Formats: sequence, structure tokens, C-alpha cells
Amino acid sequence: QVQLVESGGGSVQAGGSLRLSCAASGDPSRSYCMAWFRQAPGREREGVARVNTGSTRTFYADSVKGRFTLSRDNAKNTLYLQMNSLKPEDTAMYYCAAVPVVFGSDCPGSQSAYGYWGQGTQVTVSS
Repeated sequence: QVQLVESGGGSVQAGGSLRLSCAASGDPSRSYCMAWFRQAPGREREGVARVNTGSTRTFYADSVKGRFTLSRDNAKNTLYLQMNSLKPEDTAMYYCAAVPVVFGSDCPGSQSAYGYWGQGTQVTVSS
């Protein structure tokens, strides 16, 4: 079992920055892909970014490329999402997710592949 706890959400003006954190606890014997998803009101949940266990492969949605940076600190079991140049369309509930994988393998893009989810943290960007 893995527990994920997100933090760092809040309200900012357009152009501002936020840093989300996802602290993972549970089974240290397995390797996990970790990812951020988001869901805006009235819209489906979408993938934002994901990183494999060795941090050698990071994927970003086109909508956040160049603005968001994903990183993970395996020693602290924490995933970070640095969000810069925020736009009103980034407003959503952001969720951290994890799935066990073979170390170094690519991470799945589909949310259905992720079995562990945090409770979410709200990000609101005003114009």
C-alpha cells in the first residue's frame, strides 16, 4: 500500500507560480511511476506530467510544457511540480498518482493504470 499526500495548492494571479508536493509513504521495496493529473470543474481528469522511477524520462502535457517542471526526490519519497507562468486555464484540482513498475521503465499515461491517488490540492489562477 502507498499513501500519497499533496500540498502546495492555493490561489494566485495569472503569471504567478506555485510548487506542489506529493509525499509518498508505504511500501519502499517497490519502484513506482509517479504522476500529476488535474481535473477542472465540468471537465475530465487529464494528465499533466509523469516521471519514471529513475527520473530519466519525464513527460509533460502540451498545455504545460515550458511552464511546469516535474521532479522527484527518491530519498524523501516526494514528487514536486513547479508551476510557473500560471494561466486561468490551469485552475483545477491537482492529484498525485502512483503505480508500481519495473525500475526505469516508462510510465503509463492513462489514469486508469494508476492505482494509488492522493486526495488532491486545489489550484486557482485568477486573471
